Amino acid sequence: MVTVPKRLRDLSAWSRTHQGKKLIRYSLSSVITTGVSLSVILITYGFKWIHGIIEATLFGNVVAVIPSYYLSRAWAWGKRGKSHFRHEVVPYWAMAFLGIAFSLLGATYTKHLVHTHHWGHLANTALVGGVNVLSFAIFWVLKLLVFNRIFHTDKLHDIDERLSVEEGSAR
Repeated sequence: MVTVPKRLRDLSAWSRTHQGKKLIRYSLSSVITTGVSLSVILITYGFKWIHGIIEATLFGNVVAVIPSYYLSRAWAWGKRGKSHFRHEVVPYWAMAFLGIAFSLLGATYTKHLVHTHHWGHLANTALVGGVNVLSFAIFWVLKLLVFNRIFHTDKLHDIDERLSVEEGSAR
């Protein structure tokens, strides 16, 4: 039987590998952009700046796509310089809008729930935000696989070398 300290050591060792760092950075960028999306939705719908559930969900998610692209590209995948329109921008935005479309399906269901039940606005706002987070959680793994393909780097050796330089400068 594998002990907890052994698993923690293995996880710690994995987190220092190229793949581990990339997954951690991708996860953290997803957490950040989900926070942006959720905040915008909760503020705009909660304060009734945007009255419609679908409209608030669309607005919050479109706002979050912009930092999401740059965080994923630069931080998680280590890409610098000008974006390649056909190989990076178009697939990223296509996948992002698929995620937004899925969240709009969730928003449509949430709208139905809100209109058939007579909950308070605070409960409705929490439901709108929760369903949005759940919708994007479903797409998270798929996006990870696709974005890993989009932002692939040329040589694993170059990546490891760059990460080693980053580690050396961080110490």
